[in-house]
Amino acid sequence: MSRLDSAIRRLEAQRDCIATATREIGELAGPILEIGLGNGRTYDHLRERMPGRDIFVFERQVAAHPTSTPPPERLILGNLGDTLPRARLRIGAPACLAHADIGCGNADIDAATASLLARWLPALMLAGGVILCDQPLSSEHLEEKPLPASVARGRYHYYVVAGNRAR
Repeated sequence: MSRLDSAIRRLEAQRDCIATATREIGELAGPILEIGLGNGRTYDHLRERMPGRDIFVFERQVAAHPTSTPPPERLILGNLGDTLPRARLRIGAPACLAHADIGCGNADIDAATASLLARWLPALMLAGGVILCDQPLSSEHLEEKPLPASVARGRYHYYVVAGNRAR
């Protein structure tokens, strides 16, 4: 498969998982977490699909177009290892949805980042909240759910938070 076809399938998987998660979280209260702003496409999509929800974005350094960049009060800049452990104070409430497209193609870096997410994200989430990720996450607090029929197994990962645990 060409890199272009792979990118298209990844973006379609993101869109389809977000659509499913939006229906599943329904009226759950709480903000949304976007882990990795990149160029802002997914942030913009979440903003359009869930108007009125606070979306907090974690990013090392902003490189997105200004129209796809969150306001400063919802932008959490820095390394995930530093920002995730302190994020609950900044966010103020448990999140109902988190989306993380964090893969860079280096297996060691991707595994380390996924480990950070698996350690800290469940504590930032509501029980019953949804975490979508391009990398597999391993945590006793996450239950992996079936993907939408349009998404190939392993292309994306869909988790429901089993319970909150303070870290």
